[in-house]
Amino acid sequence: MSIDERGPAVARTASPPVPARRQAPGPARAVVVIAPMVLTIALGLWGIRRKNSMWGDESVTYQLAHRDHSQIWRTAQHVDLVHALHYSVMHEIFGLFGGGLLTLRLPSVLAMSVAAAGVGLLGLRLAGPRAGLLAGLVLPLLPQVQKYAQEGRSYAMVCALVTWATYALVVSVPHRARWRWAVYGCTMLLACLLHEFAVLALVAHGVTLAVSRVPRPVLRAWSVAAAGVVAGLLPLAIYSAGQSGQVAWIGGPVSLPGLLAVAVVGVACARAPLGVRGPVRLSALALPTLLLPGLLLLIVSPVKPLFVDRYVLYSSIGFALLLGAWMDYIHRWQPSSRNSWVAAVVVLAALVPPSLSLRTPQSRSTDVIAIGATVREEGRPGDGLLYLSGRHRIWTEANPEDTRFLTDLALAQDPASSNTLAGIELPAQDIAARMLEFDRIVAVRDPAGAHSPTNPQEKAKTSTLRSHFREYGTTHVNGARVTVYVRDHGLSPKAGPGSDGPGDGVG
Repeated sequence: MSIDERGPAVARTASPPVPARRQAPGPARAVVVIAPMVLTIALGLWGIRRKNSMWGDESVTYQLAHRDHSQIWRTAQHVDLVHALHYSVMHEIFGLFGGGLLTLRLPSVLAMSVAAAGVGLLGLRLAGPRAGLLAGLVLPLLPQVQKYAQEGRSYAMVCALVTWATYALVVSVPHRARWRWAVYGCTMLLACLLHEFAVLALVAHGVTLAVSRVPRPVLRAWSVAAAGVVAGLLPLAIYSAGQSGQVAWIGGPVSLPGLLAVAVVGVACARAPLGVRGPVRLSALALPTLLLPGLLLLIVSPVKPLFVDRYVLYSSIGFALLLGAWMDYIHRWQPSSRNSWVAAVVVLAALVPPSLSLRTPQSRSTDVIAIGATVREEGRPGDGLLYLSGRHRIWTEANPEDTRFLTDLALAQDPASSNTLAGIELPAQDIAARMLEFDRIVAVRDPAGAHSPTNPQEKAKTSTLRSHFREYGTTHVNGARVTVYVRDHGLSPKAGPGSDGPGDGVG
């Protein structure tokens, strides 16, 4: 036997042949859509209230979505312009279904279920029914996806829109109909208007088409659609650049081990012959989607730190597609292997602890409901209320009843009437004068060791507390401290429940 005759035989034993695309039967398509949706909704509803907790960013959504559209857009001129569309959408949802905690989070659950269905259809089209089903089921099992599927922010909606824009891209390549490209462009633009960094998925799509060597008419059609998306996003990007101080909190070294692990797994999966023959291969689509958005943010981080995993949550689409198609490949290669089942059980068991943890209040950096409740418990009618710093006023705005009987000592204009998130504060000397009118002040502070702003108002607050008050008791809450201060010349009040006891200083 010649070398040329032996070559194909060796190749056939190394990996199964890549089949040509075949039309999936109707029942298979239905399962690929319905099963991931059901799993995502089930996981999303499991512990969705997180023991009636709400973290700071969700509180911003909650507060702004309760304002009318004109107030939302006036506020967006000063802060959070990038999320203005999401606040407007949530305002309408609150108007229809009420503005409670479940209504805040259910849109994200439903959006992520739509994303899972889209991933299933992508996998079905690019790798067959079983790969599509597995990919669709993998997505809702990912811890990051579970986290933001239960959060009242825009990230799940963006993930759903990017998923379906990607599906529109894949469908448009062979058909080339203009209306299909219009659907792709409109879906991508909507995703970008909900969050600007969705535009990085557009870059990934361009790389996918480039490595797939699609015909020039396809590249031309995509370029027109991409130009429309960029043109539609440009005004928002320009105006929001003036609010870049909002992301000043992003900094410090990025935790790379987790990112590298996901990247390594994705690249390893892509080395297998995944998917079916077609103008766009699964690996060529999934790998740029997984790697490029986060990589681009990391590249600019030395100049302007911008990387936050939730900003590129949609990169999970690529990971789910690669892992689902790889599991399908392993099943075709070793259909009766027990090792595959053992590995699946081990992975599912490993996902249980993080899944449980994500449904606790401690899984988020703050719990504004607990902070507000602590202020209510520690405060007495007529006490002064002080926020160190003033931006922490948003922590108690979700439930005004918590601070109803307290006097906000620094507030000049409330958040709603001033079209801001935290209101407008008095000049420094006025704050100090008002503080001296009270014998007892409840202060809402950062956690111990956190950095606080040093503007004149904050300096006046801390210096007045240090000079004329003493710390009587502190209650530590998730993400904050609530401290009672009393004047030195006054009678020492009884410590509130849960307090640490007498102390001093403004640490």
